Amino acid sequence: MRVGVLTISDRSSRGEREDLSGPLLKERVGNQGWNVVRFDVVSDDQEDIEGRLQAWADSGEVDLILTTGGTGFSSRDHAPEATLAIAERLAPGLVEAMRAASLKVTPHAMLSRAVAGIRGRTLIVNLPGSPRAVVENLATILPALPHAIELLREDPDAEAGHNPPLPETKM
Repeated sequence: MRVGVLTISDRSSRGEREDLSGPLLKERVGNQGWNVVRFDVVSDDQEDIEGRLQAWADSGEVDLILTTGGTGFSSRDHAPEATLAIAERLAPGLVEAMRAASLKVTPHAMLSRAVAGIRGRTLIVNLPGSPRAVVENLATILPALPHAIELLREDPDAEAGHNPPLPETKM
C-alpha cells in the first residue's frame, strides 16, 4: 500500500513546534510493510490542505492519505472541511469506529470532527493531532484499511470474502 501522511499544524509548518504525530504515523504505517511515498506538513489554511490532498489523490501515487491535526473545535481547524471539499464520496464508518473506540478512553472523543472520504481511488482519513490519539485511532481502523484499498483498486479478489456460501436449508 502506498501512503501519504500529512500533518496539519500552523505551528509545526512554521517550525515553532516539533511535529510528533506525523513521524509517528509514518513509523506505524511502515511497521505494516506499507510505503510512505508522501510526507509533509502544511498550515491550517483550508486552501493549503485542499490543494495538498487533491494533488496527492489525483497523482495516482497514493492509495491512502492519513492526515493528523486540524480536527478539533479551534477556529483554525479545517481538516474536515478541506477533506469534504475534495472528496467525491464519504466513508463514515471509519470515523464512526474511531469515535466509538475513543469514547472508551476519553469523553473528549465526541469533540472530534474528523471525516473520511474517497477521491478517485484514494482513501483519505482525518486523524487527531495528539500522538496518543493518532496511535489509538489508527489501531482501530488498521484492520479494515487493506480491504478498503483492495476495493478501491477494484482488485478482483476483494469481493471474495463478501459472498460466503449460503447455509443449506431443508425444504
